[in-house]
Amino acid sequence: MVASNAQNNSQSTALVVEDDKSVSQLIRLYLAQAGYRVLAAEDGPTGLRMALEDSPDIVLLDLNLPSMDGIEVCRNVRQESEVPIIMVTARVEEDDRLTGLDLGADDYVSKPFSPRELVARVNAVLRRTSRAMKKRDKSGSKVDAGDVVIDLDRRTATVLGDEIDLTPTEFRLLSYFIEAEGRTVSREQIIENVFGYDFTGYDRTVDTHVSNLRKKLEVANPNKQHLKTMYGIGYRFDA
Repeated sequence: MVASNAQNNSQSTALVVEDDKSVSQLIRLYLAQAGYRVLAAEDGPTGLRMALEDSPDIVLLDLNLPSMDGIEVCRNVRQESEVPIIMVTARVEEDDRLTGLDLGADDYVSKPFSPRELVARVNAVLRRTSRAMKKRDKSGSKVDAGDVVIDLDRRTATVLGDEIDLTPTEFRLLSYFIEAEGRTVSREQIIENVFGYDFTGYDRTVDTHVSNLRKKLEVANPNKQHLKTMYGIGYRFDA
C-alpha cells in the first residue's frame, strides 16, 4: 500500500516519459496514489511535445528512449521551458549523470529504484523549485551581487555588464551562491540545494562545477575573486 498525499499534490501534474511499460506503470501508480495527475509518453518526440504543450509541473525522463534519447529531449525542453526534470535511467556512470545535470536536469535517479524514494524526490524537487519561484516573485527577475548580475527569468548572468556563458548547472550554482552571499556553504548544502536533496554524486563533482564557475567569473573580471575556497569547510561567495 502506498501512503496517499493527495491533498498536497492534487494540483500538480507529472509527465512520465518511459518506454518500458512495466516501469512506467509502476511510476504512474505511485505518483497517482501520492495525489499527482499523471501523463505518460513512450518515446522521445512524444515526451518532448507533451512537456512543452501539456504544461506539466514536473517531468520524469528516461535516458534510453526510442527515436530521441532523454539527453536530447532534456536539451530541447530546456530551450523552451524551465519545468523541473528528473532523469530516470539504468545508466549509473558519473559522466551520464553530469551530462543530464549540465543540460538542466534537476535530479537523477538510477534504476533499480524505490518507488517511494522516487516520489519523495519528486516532492523535494517541486518544493525546491516552488521556493525559488516565491523568492523570484519577491525579488523580481534580476539579482545584483556587486559586478555580477543574474536574470532569473532569462537564466543569464553578466559580469561588469558582459554576459558570461554558463551551463544550466553553473547558473543554478551561481544563483545559490548569490543567495548565500557572505556565508560559507558546505558541499553537502550545495548538493542539497543545487543537485537534489540526496544526489548520489561525489564531492569532486561539486568541486569541478565550482572550479569551472570560478574560472568563468575570473576571466570576466580578473581583478575580483568572488568564489573563495574555505578549506575543510566549503565555499563562500563575496560580492
